Amino acid sequence: MADELKPVYLLSGSDRPKVARALQRLRARFAEGASEYLIATEASGEDAVATCNALGLFAGDGRLVLVEEVDAWKAADAKAVAAYLHSPAPATVLALVGEAVKKDSPLAKACAPAGAVLVYDVAKRDLPGWVAEQFKRLEANADAAACRALVELVGDNPEELAGEAEKLAVWAAGSEIGEREVELLVAPRRELPPWTLTDAWGRRDVAGVLAACESALQQGRAVTGLVWTIAEHIRLVRACRALAAEGVSTAEAAKRLRKREFPVRKAYAQAEAFPDDELRAALVRLARLEVAVKGGSRLPDELELERALVDVTRPAAQ
Repeated sequence: MADELKPVYLLSGSDRPKVARALQRLRARFAEGASEYLIATEASGEDAVATCNALGLFAGDGRLVLVEEVDAWKAADAKAVAAYLHSPAPATVLALVGEAVKKDSPLAKACAPAGAVLVYDVAKRDLPGWVAEQFKRLEANADAAACRALVELVGDNPEELAGEAEKLAVWAAGSEIGEREVELLVAPRRELPPWTLTDAWGRRDVAGVLAACESALQQGRAVTGLVWTIAEHIRLVRACRALAAEGVSTAEAAKRLRKREFPVRKAYAQAEAFPDDELRAALVRLARLEVAVKGGSRLPDELELERALVDVTRPAAQ
């Protein structure tokens, strides 16, 4: 079995779950007890080579030398590995595992001619799509909004994202996983993004607005800051509604308003659900809220905020 393998494998990249799966597949090719484990912070490249050569005398059906944290190795360690790979020990595989070893690094260049360099990276902007792949691998049914929500709540650590995706897949047991399920079941790891509040407002989701408000307050956001966030967004939606009525495209509106196109595109979509008189009334309500939280009310600021958010979110007819 081992004679089908290459003498060296270098595994690295920010997609740690995929690195772990690749390493698991490699280790499964060897019998139990046929592996030697080293850590690069304690063992040099020469130490790893010496271990390979020593095991080569007793390799039998195959032996694996696994070295983790090889990011710590220097040029001399890579040179020792390169020299060894000119005449590697028979039936012995050297597996090197790191976190950020690039394909153009000395170690990767040393390994490439004789073995395989496998770098599994995932860009932060691609994380929602990466999360969708994890759900698919787990045969779970999660929509795009759920994947985005998971990234917003957990952050950009692929290992944590994969762990939460697995928990959600087990909980769902084949049922659909949406944004609401993610928000209910996943504990936030990082500060709540500001658009979580404004997106819930744009959907007229009173429960979502109140939940986003509570999370933001728990994370230390000031009441006055939240008032400013929602008021600025409503002003943007109102401006976009006027521009849309003139036939102005989102790209042109973004230039005129000196905003990025993504939030302007969102505001254009939300403007369809809110008539101008309602947007104007919402800004008046928020102005009253600002007075209240600056000493104009005896009620707690948090309660005044929640009451105002309900007023500006629910349809006027209610």
